[in-house]
Amino acid sequence: MLGAVAGIVSGILLGNVVAILLKTGFVVPWVWVIRGIIVCSLVGLAAGLYPAFKASKLDPIVALRYE
Repeated sequence: MLGAVAGIVSGILLGNVVAILLKTGFVVPWVWVIRGIIVCSLVGLAAGLYPAFKASKLDPIVALRYE
């Protein structure tokens, strides 16, 4: 989530800098921002839950034997 927030903030800041340099307007596409946050959240959950479910099925003694 911190990566998503950092990306949003840096994107808005960079977009405003470019808009000032080009003397144009800058519009924040909030729909894409929300979609990005949702995708980041889903990927983070999947990346955390899949290994956790896989590890929960292991016997701790057997798992520690190979460490």
